[in-house]
Amino acid sequence: MHNNPQPTRSALRRDTVLVVDDTPETLGFLTDTLDHAGYTVLIATDGEAALDLVEQITPDLVLMDAVMPGMGGFEACRRLKHEKFLSNLPVIFMTGLSDTEHVVEGLAAGGVDYVTKPIVVDELLARIRVHLANARKASGSQAVLDASGRFLLATDRAGRLLWCTPKARQLLAELFPEQNADSDASLPEAVHAQLQKLREERDPDQSRAMLPIGGRCLEFAMLSSIGPDELLFRVTETHQGTDEQLLQQSLRLTLREAEVLLWISRGKPNRDIGEIMQISPRTVNKHLEQVFVKLGVENRAAAAARAVRVLAR
Repeated sequence: MHNNPQPTRSALRRDTVLVVDDTPETLGFLTDTLDHAGYTVLIATDGEAALDLVEQITPDLVLMDAVMPGMGGFEACRRLKHEKFLSNLPVIFMTGLSDTEHVVEGLAAGGVDYVTKPIVVDELLARIRVHLANARKASGSQAVLDASGRFLLATDRAGRLLWCTPKARQLLAELFPEQNADSDASLPEAVHAQLQKLREERDPDQSRAMLPIGGRCLEFAMLSSIGPDELLFRVTETHQGTDEQLLQQSLRLTLREAEVLLWISRGKPNRDIGEIMQISPRTVNKHLEQVFVKLGVENRAAAAARAVRVLAR
């Protein structure tokens, strides 16, 4: 009687392998082999179909035939690697060609490995395991952040965009439609300037940078350094309108006083509030003095507590 094995990582979360090949026999063989080995298998019959599929579902590894009608594997790999969020996606080429020039072309296109046909199953599975493990080490943090749906982006220390989570990319594209935030181009100049402030802060954990855009406002915060030349930032859109009106009506404040009180309740210092409201810190302080008088409190903490109680009703 055999003991049941302990659940492995693949039993808890099956890695997904995209197989790209124009030969039905090869697709069938690899689908059966990989499924039996515990992988979820996606298939595409040419490079274009592979690119279309990856736009919908991001695999953990791609097993790519090098020579196919239409868009070949090398070109498909180059296009995949052009996308920053796919830069760590491992692509293993498979082909009957063994000339050195084809090996070099595959690696130059962004492939991580090369197997020749006919495929030796044990060798292929061993290579897949190695490259999946390497990819998790290289991009584990980014993969988790992407899956979490958070508004995050990373830059190098010079300010060049390295990658965005899908949520952050969508937000920046919406607010800056004239510039593609997912391309190799720099971030929008206004965003770049705010992130530069954070990079220059001596105590970035306590720092926030605000960017008003029309009637909307973005808040940027540096979270951590996740590599020797990779800095992680959080992007948050702060919504204004209904909360200010509630504070204004409930506490008999002016709209400006209500706005100041709202940001005080969210822990913002006068400098940040001034940037958000586009007024000087001195003007912020004057509004705050009036808030203290009208609420009958003596400090920011008491004013913030009063605002929180009103907004929690």
